[in-house]
Amino acid sequence: MLSHDQIWSAIDALAERYGFTASGLARKAGLDATTFNRSKRIGPDGRERWPSTESIAKILAATGASLDEFMSVVMRRGVAPVRTIPLIGFAQAGSGGFFDDGGFPVGTGWEEVAFPGGTDEKAYALEISGDSMLPLYRDGDTIIVSPTATVRRGDRVVVKTVEGEVLAKQLKRQTAKTIELASLNPDHADRLLNLSEIAFMARVIWASQ
Repeated sequence: MLSHDQIWSAIDALAERYGFTASGLARKAGLDATTFNRSKRIGPDGRERWPSTESIAKILAATGASLDEFMSVVMRRGVAPVRTIPLIGFAQAGSGGFFDDGGFPVGTGWEEVAFPGGTDEKAYALEISGDSMLPLYRDGDTIIVSPTATVRRGDRVVVKTVEGEVLAKQLKRQTAKTIELASLNPDHADRLLNLSEIAFMARVIWASQ
């Protein structure tokens, strides 16, 4: 039988694994920032309060974690082992031959970085260069992206155009023919691209800052 402490501890552990506080994870999942506060876990009458299945489903969607991963934390089978993923510079990412049509790195000989708790076999890291993504990402920051994660409005994404331009933006709007990308830097304009101009789009699932 699952205990109240197991479930709440698993939510805390999942948040930490993906670089969030409990309140940060709640916001990322579209919930009230206080949803997972410790003060909300026990009612005024002293009774235990449990997270809803809807809130758990939303944090899994927000992090890209699987139900199996969450349950492994719940059952305290240990933290997923640290594995390494390819690290690609932004300049490299814009060059030809580094990605397949699905946005996955191809070839061997990449530098690698540790990705603790990562279960996405297709995830890879990009090293930010320059200041075009300030104040959110600084020169030298590392972001981890997933070409397989579902992308929703408001998500931070990396987009590569068929011309080789690589952009880190926020998905503002997507239609059947276009995507609108909001700039992370107020000094840079938003972008409107035809889907035919896009080689791939991948969701940012973690950042080092």
